[in-house]
Amino acid sequence: MDSMVAPIVILGYFALLLCIAHLTSRHAGEAAFFTGDRRSPWPLVAFGMVGATISGVTFVSVPGEVGTSQWHYLQFVLGNFVGYWVIAFVLVPIYYRMRLVSIYEYLSSRLGTVSRKTGAWSFIVSQTVGASFRLYLVVGVLQTLVFDALGVPFAVTVAVSIAMIWLYTFRAGIKTVVWTDTLQTVFIIAAVLTAVVAISRGLDASPARLCDIVRQSSLSTVFEFDWQSRHNFFKQFAAGVGIVIVMNGLDQNIMQKNLTCRNCAESQKNIMVFSVIFLLINVLFLSLGVLLYRYAEVRQVALPALTDNLFPQLATQCFGTFAAMAFLLGITSAAYSSADSALTALTTVFCIDILGRRENMPPRRRRLIHIGFSAVMFCVVVLFGAINDSSVVSGIFTLAGYTYGPLLGLFLFGLTTSRVIGRHAWVPVVCLAAPVVCFFLSRYSAVILGGYQMGFDLLLVNGALVYAGLWLLSAPGRSR
Repeated sequence: MDSMVAPIVILGYFALLLCIAHLTSRHAGEAAFFTGDRRSPWPLVAFGMVGATISGVTFVSVPGEVGTSQWHYLQFVLGNFVGYWVIAFVLVPIYYRMRLVSIYEYLSSRLGTVSRKTGAWSFIVSQTVGASFRLYLVVGVLQTLVFDALGVPFAVTVAVSIAMIWLYTFRAGIKTVVWTDTLQTVFIIAAVLTAVVAISRGLDASPARLCDIVRQSSLSTVFEFDWQSRHNFFKQFAAGVGIVIVMNGLDQNIMQKNLTCRNCAESQKNIMVFSVIFLLINVLFLSLGVLLYRYAEVRQVALPALTDNLFPQLATQCFGTFAAMAFLLGITSAAYSSADSALTALTTVFCIDILGRRENMPPRRRRLIHIGFSAVMFCVVVLFGAINDSSVVSGIFTLAGYTYGPLLGLFLFGLTTSRVIGRHAWVPVVCLAAPVVCFFLSRYSAVILGGYQMGFDLLLVNGALVYAGLWLLSAPGRSR
């Protein structure tokens, strides 16, 4: 791909997002930033959610990971499917009945202000590090493929990327994000389909033959029942349910979009339809992984050292200019569809849960907070770049994931008991101690548990520890 094509494609992409931002922000009041005026068409939200949930990490990692863990990831996705229906029928009715803007307002009404702020800070830490990590990985790919050749420093690439996100979200926030997510989903799906067409031509195989390749490949093995394996079906399925509930249903970033629908019934339809689309899209990504490895084998292409680089390498070096451009648009969309909503959600939670300003938030203050989180994200991404050690950076991201466990414990305790917290000051201590315990469990589980290796199920243990701690801090009573 010509060195000047990529910058033109990316600039055109951002120009399109700015046009959408201009159209969606006209006549938008301050409430539109937080709630989208609760007028989003549910089919639009459902389709756009695909782009929001498929990060840049998923875009390049899932196809590459097929080479080492086959289709075992689908076991996790099946759990995700069930988890989305739990969100639709358990959590969404509560959020709409209470007319929440930030979902952590629920914790205040049920468990008290300290629990609410603890949950909000858990989200802020997790989302800041998580969104920065995902943006860092994708900006790193763009830097290698495009901007290094142009002599653009990594920090400048990051600054421009975040500045562009701020520009198209600063005014209408979630109202704009709902529409840009739809466009980004189109680019993500188009990138995968374009790659499949390129593989079909490269292998001189018809669509039916490609399906046979996927079906007959040893890489398409789905189920694993070895109880000691990280890929054990029951472990993966249960974790898939739990992680979706926590990282979607208890995550302001995702739920803020669902709460822009006109009413509870439309939001439920949105989630149910999305869950089906999500399952099919992941099957498409896994199928692409099998085809990428088959293409590399037949065309005798040397596999990269890191499986994450397989899709980028083939798309940009082997599939032709059009496929390379489609890949570039796809990975850019996957990165920014999660980063833009993350900035909006972080701003919302800080304004509403930390500052306690649900109504009459001065636009200037809200925009300053939005700028502040943009600056924080810039610093974290640049720090990851300075560390330049994938294992260390991945470790930081993993540690941030532990902070979702307290959210699971807090919400589960509030929803399943009528007990009242008596010693509020100890709630943050419990929510800090549980992830620490889980960190050591993750490192020594094979020794402590007779060979059993903990994986995604660690989140469930984390939530259970918080739940138990809250029980000890509480007394029987009626929910407030």
